Amino acid sequence: MFNTWENIRKTTPLIHHITNYVTVNDVANITLACGASPVMADDAEEVAEITQLASGLCLNIGTLNQRTIPAMLSAARRSGELNHPVILDPVGAGATRLRTQTALDILQTGSVTCVRGNISEVKTLIHGTGNTKGVDAAAVDSVTEENLAASCEFAKQTAHKLNTIVAITGAIDLVADTRQCYIIRNGRPEMSRITGTGCQCSALVAACIAANKTKPLAAAATAVIAMGLAGEIAHKHLLAHEGNAACRSRIIDTICHLTAAELNKGAKYEIR
Repeated sequence: MFNTWENIRKTTPLIHHITNYVTVNDVANITLACGASPVMADDAEEVAEITQLASGLCLNIGTLNQRTIPAMLSAARRSGELNHPVILDPVGAGATRLRTQTALDILQTGSVTCVRGNISEVKTLIHGTGNTKGVDAAAVDSVTEENLAASCEFAKQTAHKLNTIVAITGAIDLVADTRQCYIIRNGRPEMSRITGTGCQCSALVAACIAANKTKPLAAAATAVIAMGLAGEIAHKHLLAHEGNAACRSRIIDTICHLTAAELNKGAKYEIR
């Protein structure tokens, strides 16, 4: 499975990001670290041309405004015409009508390959409203060992309803299409205290699927595993005086050096 990771460095896909300005630098750097190449272009006058040059598109609605929404929709439609993978990160869907509707409008283009979000955001896309706590998942929605079977079924049903792969990240990650669900237990609780780990994960998903277009489910799962494992390795190497800022940098450094063999050794997953 983890040759999907090696394929990123073999093919060096160009990933077009229209993302949020809080984490744009980290997103660009983790894209470079995994072996892909980032381009950040969000002006509606050029996004269709940039998208044509790229191998994949990552849309992140974390800091929406009236200028970038048309750009996202234009880029999504052009990617669909070109059969390029599109990853949607519906940050904060459910928190406001604008975020929820924009995420739904992007899905309506029919071009989205994978939705990567927390459980509350993904539930919002299905039900129209959710329990999102700002840009974080609500505790009531959390995937746990106790509700794991039902959560896996929800992920598969959501993949069917949205006609996409669904990557739900949290303490336990779920990556599903209509038939299979990867249950992933990599990661560290401290990752939730670092702004942008979700955004970075979406960037890895975009790069991995772009480099493995015939195996999008395995590619998405590989990316989620890689992000979680990087968090584990980064935390292990933190010095006593270091905190979340150092951990953020160490995650990117870990991705830079992460090999398929290390993924195979450190991956904690099952498929149902």
